[in-house]
Amino acid sequence: MRNSKLRRQIAWEAARLMYDRQESEYYRAKMKAARQLCRGWVKPADLPSNAEIRDQIQSFARMLEGESRSQNLQAMRLAALRMMRLLAPWRPRLIGSVLTGHTREGSDIDLHVFADNVESVAHLLEQEGLAYTVEKKLVRKQGEERVFTHVHVRSGFDFELTIYATDKAHYVFKSSITGKAIERASINQLEQFLHCEYPGLDIDAALAAAEHQVDPYQLYESLLLPLENVKQDPRYHPEGDALYHSLQVFDHARDEHAYDEEFLAAALLHDVGKAIDPYDHVGAGLEALDGFITERTAWLIEHHMLCHKLVDGTLGARAKRRLRDSEHYHDLVLLGECDRAGRQPGAEAPELDEAIDYLRELESMFG
Repeated sequence: MRNSKLRRQIAWEAARLMYDRQESEYYRAKMKAARQLCRGWVKPADLPSNAEIRDQIQSFARMLEGESRSQNLQAMRLAALRMMRLLAPWRPRLIGSVLTGHTREGSDIDLHVFADNVESVAHLLEQEGLAYTVEKKLVRKQGEERVFTHVHVRSGFDFELTIYATDKAHYVFKSSITGKAIERASINQLEQFLHCEYPGLDIDAALAAAEHQVDPYQLYESLLLPLENVKQDPRYHPEGDALYHSLQVFDHARDEHAYDEEFLAAALLHDVGKAIDPYDHVGAGLEALDGFITERTAWLIEHHMLCHKLVDGTLGARAKRRLRDSEHYHDLVLLGECDRAGRQPGAEAPELDEAIDYLRELESMFG
């Protein structure tokens, strides 16, 4: 096999592994690709550069994501500016794929933030009502160990804030892809970049409009979290609280229809009203979700309690006929089966963050 052809094939396979998020690091992706293709030792000269793999990842993104990729990139850049203005006291810098345009499905927004302690940044995020987690990561490089602090923030898009000491604000960071100084932009530089990149865009108006948009997945999370404190009658729900039940139901639904976002949303959200009005949890839940779920999801939630009557034979003939006339009848029956299956004490269930992220990824994949 000619070296140039082998190099391209390794780049293609490594890019596929990274695009599908089977691998997150260039070195591991290219070595795994090389082993799959060559089944033996590979000359270093046959291995593609990180830049070659990155370019191939972008080819995948353009091919698979189409026009939505450009729209999403603009939205991510605006979100980056909004977050940077919030973090202005710590001289934030936008780096990475959102700045360079090398985004793909699932990309996050990377910011460098210069603060002598992470607590001050975390305090501001808490004041703004933003959910975040702090990660300490030990990195060994050239025989030296360093601990990096990352703050992961969910605010419409996923952000990764890397916290550096204030005296590093003018340090020249090198790219692991090109080996050159990384591209980065301050608030002013990003504003100028946006004016050049999107000449007709009114940045402040776009940011103001985004401020009034509610992230449906944050709403879902805010409605689901209180269910942890909703204790249920052990005769019907021996598994425990309503959140644990909802996550079990979601897991069973995912086993049945892994890519049906509307069905999965109904499975996860069917009991959110129990923390609002235990006497009419269906009505309360639908009112809270109004405008944030589809008609099909709403119909499934509205009628999910009738599934129990279907099973025990107490549903009247007329009501049964109305249900069967619906195009969603079989989905409703399946939802009822998942609802009944999700009542196992001690059963494994996903974390709430995992369930929310799964729905979010489906939405980004299929729109």
